[in-house]
This record gives sequence, C-alpha cells and structure tokens, in this order.
Amino acid sequence: MGSVTDLKAYLPTTKKELQLRGWNEVDVILFSGDAYIDHPAFGAAVIGRVLEHAGYKVAIVPQPDWRGDHRDFTKLGRPRLFFAVTAGSMDSMVNHYTAAKRLRSDDAYTPEGRAGMRPDYCTITYCNILKELYPDVPIVIGGIEASMRRLTHYDYWSDRLMPSILVDSKADILVYGMGEKQIVEIAKAIERCAEERFAVDIPQVAYLKAKSEMQEVKGDRILLGSHEAAVKSKRVHAENFRLIETESNKINAATIIQPVGDQYVVVNPPYPTMSSEELDAIYELPFRYHPHPKYKGKHIPAYEMIRFSVCMHRGCFGACSFCTIAAHQGKQITSRSEKSILQQIDKLKDLPDWKGYLSDLGGPSANMYGMHGKDMTLCEKCVRPSCLYPSICKNLNQDFAPLLHIYNKVDSLPYIKKSFVGSGVRYDLMNESYGRELITKHVSGRLKVAPEHTSSEVLKLMRKPSWQEYEKFHRFFEKVNAEAGLRQQLIPYFISSHPGCTNQDMKQLAEQCRRLGYRPEQVQDFTPTPMTLATTMFYTGLNPYTMQPIFVAKTKEEKQKQNSYFFWWKSPQARDQRKSKSVKHFTSKK
Repeated sequence: MGSVTDLKAYLPTTKKELQLRGWNEVDVILFSGDAYIDHPAFGAAVIGRVLEHAGYKVAIVPQPDWRGDHRDFTKLGRPRLFFAVTAGSMDSMVNHYTAAKRLRSDDAYTPEGRAGMRPDYCTITYCNILKELYPDVPIVIGGIEASMRRLTHYDYWSDRLMPSILVDSKADILVYGMGEKQIVEIAKAIERCAEERFAVDIPQVAYLKAKSEMQEVKGDRILLGSHEAAVKSKRVHAENFRLIETESNKINAATIIQPVGDQYVVVNPPYPTMSSEELDAIYELPFRYHPHPKYKGKHIPAYEMIRFSVCMHRGCFGACSFCTIAAHQGKQITSRSEKSILQQIDKLKDLPDWKGYLSDLGGPSANMYGMHGKDMTLCEKCVRPSCLYPSICKNLNQDFAPLLHIYNKVDSLPYIKKSFVGSGVRYDLMNESYGRELITKHVSGRLKVAPEHTSSEVLKLMRKPSWQEYEKFHRFFEKVNAEAGLRQQLIPYFISSHPGCTNQDMKQLAEQCRRLGYRPEQVQDFTPTPMTLATTMFYTGLNPYTMQPIFVAKTKEEKQKQNSYFFWWKSPQARDQRKSKSVKHFTSKK
C-alpha cells in the first residue's frame, strides 16, 4: 500500500501539495467539517477519490477557519468547475450539542478530539462564505447534514421548522444519500453547460426552481404542502413526512416537490440500488486508510475507532423511527464481494500498529449482509418502511450462509488473530447457527444490542421488536456462554424521552433493569434529528401514519425526569438494597 506519510498519495490540501503534483488549478475544491482521513468510512474522502478516479483534479480543505479573514476559503483559489461542501460525517448540531442542548466538550472527528473546529449549521456557514467570495462558482452540498435537511425539517436546537437547506445555504445543487454517482454526473454536466440547466436530468439530487421553470420537471410528481403551510400547521408537516418517507422507500419513486417562498424545492428520485460490483469499485480506489500526514500522528478518535474495521455492506431495512441510516443510505442492502472484503483486510495489515485484530466485521446492522427480497418484483411494489417491523417480511431472504462463510474465510487468514463484530446486530434477525458463531467467536467480551425500551407501546412507535424478543435473546446469550465456558456481557442500549414514552413507561423500564440486574452508567436521552419519524412525532405531537396525538416529553425538566429512572440504583433505597442483593454493573465482569 505504500507509505502513509507520502503527501502525493493523498488528495492535496495546500498550495504546496498542488505544486508537488504539478497543478496550477483544480477542478473541484471540497470543504469538509471533519479532519481529512483518507478512508472509505469518511464521505469526503470517498467523494474526492471518486472524482479523482473520473479524471478530475480534486483538492480538499478540511475544517477551514470560518472566522477572521477567511483565508482558508481562498488559499487554493477558484476551482475550474465547482465547490463541494459537506458538514462531515455528522450533522454539525448533533456533533456540537447534547440532548440537553449543552455544548459538547469534544469532537471525535477532529485531531485530539478538540471541540470548536467547525461552526454551527456548518454547511450553511461554509456556503455563505463561498458565495460571498465567489458568487459565480457553483456550490454542490452533500453529506448527512444536507441529505437530512433537503426539505422542510424540524431543527431541535432553534426549536423551529427550517426550510430546505438549499434556501439558507444558497447552494446550487444538493446531493442526498450516498453521492458517488451523482457527483461525477454533476461534474460532467457543469463542464457541458450552466449548472441551472442540468439538475433536472440527474437522479438523487435536489435543487431550487422558479415557478416559471417548473414545466422542465417531467415524470411522476408528489406535491407536498408548502414550507409556509407546514410552519402554520403541524398536521401539514406530519402529512408531508408520511409522503416523503413512503416515497423514499419505493424502488420506483416519484419526484418530490415542495413550494417555499416564490420557488420550489425539487427532489429527484434516487438512483437504483448500487450493485455489489459498483460498491467494490469504490473500495478499490487508492485510499491510504490513514489520516493525512499534516496531522503528524495526532489522535483522531473517530479514526481510532474504525481504523481496523471493515464495513461489508450499505443500507438498512430496519427503519427504526429515530435513526437516519435507512433515510440516508437506503432501505435496500448492497453487499461487497468476498474478494473486496479480503483485499481491504490485506491493506489493513500493512498499517502502523497492526496487531492482528479486526475490531469490526460489520455494517449499519452487522447481520444484514447479503440479504434482499426473494422476489424483487414484490419489493418493487412495497411501501413498507421496514422489512422487520411489525413482523419480519416473508419475502426477506434470511440466509446467513454468505456472512458465516466470510467470517470463516477471514479467520483463516494467517495474519488474523481474531475478528470481532463491533457494529450493532438485530437480535430479532438471527438464527441459532449465526447466533452461536457470533457469540462464541466474534464478541470481544461485550455484545452491544439495542432493545431501546420495554414498553410495547413505545416500541411500536420506535418500530422495534417486543421486549419479549430481547428476553428470548438474553436467555440464548446466557445459555451459549455457559455451554462455551465464556464470561461475556450483553450490553443493552435504552432511550428515554422518545415520543410516546411516559414516566410510567420509564418506571416499567427501570423495573426490568432492576430485575435483570442492570445498572446503566451512560444512557441515551432522545435527541431529535432532522427528517426522522421520531423527530416529526416530537415536533408535531402526532403519529404521521395515524394522525393520532401522542405524549411527548419536551421540556428540560420532563426529559431529566425520564432519564433519571435509569439510575434507580443510585437512590437511597437502592443503596440499602445493595447490602442484601447483588447487582451486575454494565461494565463489570460477570
């Protein structure tokens, strides 16, 4: 793979690095809210490498200083084609603030975890600066922040509905979802003609159109209630969400249109699901699997977490109400080939500090690899958000043989001491043979699963399996450990303050934790993130699919009260009980 310190092996970040390549100008300059880590787990690196492979000269400016004289925005000059802007691997507001709206003290995507290296509403801030400096250069935005804010969305941190991010950013084109195909087509189109005239022809992009130009938009259309109508009526916003999610889950979707002011936001239908060959081709690009040498060995927490991990597929058909994965990556699964996975592992072994351990053979949900509809013609008619809820679809091919084969193939490699599954697994999507293989060979002492709650009503709103399903898996986990002579832990994750959750529901959850001997130190309070079902319920107080009102804990005091139920064991009564009743701690050995 070559040296990880070779500057010419990375996308250039400075004038000096352009000169090393003999470049006087670049075609595309990519601005990112993250540090530059040349690894396929980081979107900015992927987009840069894809454009490079297509023959374009690409430079990247990671975490530019948006204060002061904006020299970071001008240091590489004017690109020949366009600026590309992403907030990074997280929405910048989620990155900055806790569920209690307190400023976080660190940033996992920044060297040494340093906070404050990107602005609030990062995409908007970067774009506004670039438009002021270079008003005639097209701007293309993408990444999770742009993707999930492409239409009217509730912003928890300002407690208001915001219009499509295209409006406030003044960007010309928005790429939603995974953007490899779109970005190359955009580059080709800008070379051919002005950016305003071509977006109608590219799938999986969004853009603004004047009302007088709407005749250019062809094909099936879904017209949403206007942004202004949604601001006035929570019911309109809930109805809009139902239409957006339903259409987004179709294999053959329509164009979504939403009026905003005197313009329309036009969201083109997505590309067909990427093939395995296309996904493999991305992983064959010359990534260095390492942060740029400019960081000189500084610790970047997000990189340390994934440096020796392998993502084996994209997409998730779980559609949990609070999760953005399916909305961003898609419902259909695209799996990498065995060859592609093994080639990546062969590269990882050459990295500094390799010890023979893979931290994760996973994906968005680790055990969905290779799964798809048995009869895809039925999938083409399906509008269900989830293939697992309210019950597992009978058309889903639940074949674990390909995944087990890869586990065995990886473990047989001479330079692998142990491979773990660090990604979350769906315990409701598991047969006995897979479960035994996972528990006995691929757990690093603790297996993380996400029952999220115990209340049947809350779990329905979450689109999660019943608590009884978790208890069934818990018994299986204990049985397999006992038979194998292992002392491993099952680590359940829970959420408080999810829409529909009452104090009584939290009391029930606390009682179940007490019964099972769980003492959680860290728990998750629900954070509303743009364009999820749970966030829509949080803002509107309505279930968009039934239009029935639901209870929502919104105030700081209500959320703190629900969260406090997790810590039943810290009460005076619990301290007294500890003398006579042994209690397992989440982080203790069994």
